[in-house]
Amino acid sequence: MNKRKFMVGAGATFVAAGVGMAAWKVSVGSTTAYDSYTARLRSDLTPPDISQVVRYATLAANSHNTQPWSFRAKDRLIEILPDFSRRTPAVDPDDHHLFVSLGCAAANLAIAAASTGRLGEITIAPDGNSVRYEFASGPARQEPLLSAIAKRQSTRSEYDRRPVSTAELALLERAAAISGVKLILIVDRATIGKVRDLVVAGNDAQMADPVFMAELKHWLRFNPRSAMASGDGLFSAASGNPSLPTSLGRLAFDHLFDAGSEGNKYARDIDSSAGIAVFVGDREDREHWIRVGQACQRFALMATSLGLKLAFINQPVEVVRLRSEMAGLVGETKRPDIVMRFGYAPTLPYSPRRPVNLVLA
Repeated sequence: MNKRKFMVGAGATFVAAGVGMAAWKVSVGSTTAYDSYTARLRSDLTPPDISQVVRYATLAANSHNTQPWSFRAKDRLIEILPDFSRRTPAVDPDDHHLFVSLGCAAANLAIAAASTGRLGEITIAPDGNSVRYEFASGPARQEPLLSAIAKRQSTRSEYDRRPVSTAELALLERAAAISGVKLILIVDRATIGKVRDLVVAGNDAQMADPVFMAELKHWLRFNPRSAMASGDGLFSAASGNPSLPTSLGRLAFDHLFDAGSEGNKYARDIDSSAGIAVFVGDREDREHWIRVGQACQRFALMATSLGLKLAFINQPVEVVRLRSEMAGLVGETKRPDIVMRFGYAPTLPYSPRRPVNLVLA
């Protein structure tokens, strides 16, 4: 049975069970309401107070959209702390992605704060367990990457295969220049194909792991209603998939989400991309994972400002047995930290975020 027949049949069963189309719409929620919700999340920094700065920080990239952070504001200081209650131990057992996510949030925070007249710098605790932004009051600074914060998204779809110019690649490299982090850009098709094969192999390994699959399913949000209610997770429409009632979405996940079709999708998506960015920290510790996050986020913001889309393809990092092969492919001996594809594509629905009052103390 193909996917279309399954969805039509499952939908008919759902309605025939007495739920009805009206109840279907209630259980799924309104796309218009969701668009208004994400527009508020990504509105301008007004008023320019600390809570609005933190709101922009939370728009950063993060694994599974778990938003594994909390913020603490004091006089002329904002701290970003890990929220270990939002770990993803199956895909991220050593909390690597969690600390990369803190670095992504720190990059957004610094840009948003400077644009509201809070000029300062990011420092990382020696143990890597927190990020501090200490600032002084001053005139608002024009931040060229500010507007990209609200527009950046992980676009998990096919791109249009157009190449990125040498000049734009140089801008991406410059934006991502963070001490302790190396960026490798891959634009030749042969090497992109080798990365594609590693991603597909990693996807096969992960989808054969029931613990990984259960964790992934836990973070999926199958419709606007559930995405807005939780404020987190992987919203199906943000990957170009249809919205379904949660119970039907879970059923579809169990019956339709298989390694073969998902691997084929990853292969098509990567083949359609203009290039791949690989980030490697100088050391394998929390401090450098945070630095990688800063570089990765600034790269993503510059890409967004250039009209590019991005998506993470971290399977060769997440599957331990593939790491050395991925490292060798880019001429490194150290563990690669982040793998992203980039290219040109239409905008998809944005992912949800939790309200600021739940993350700011």
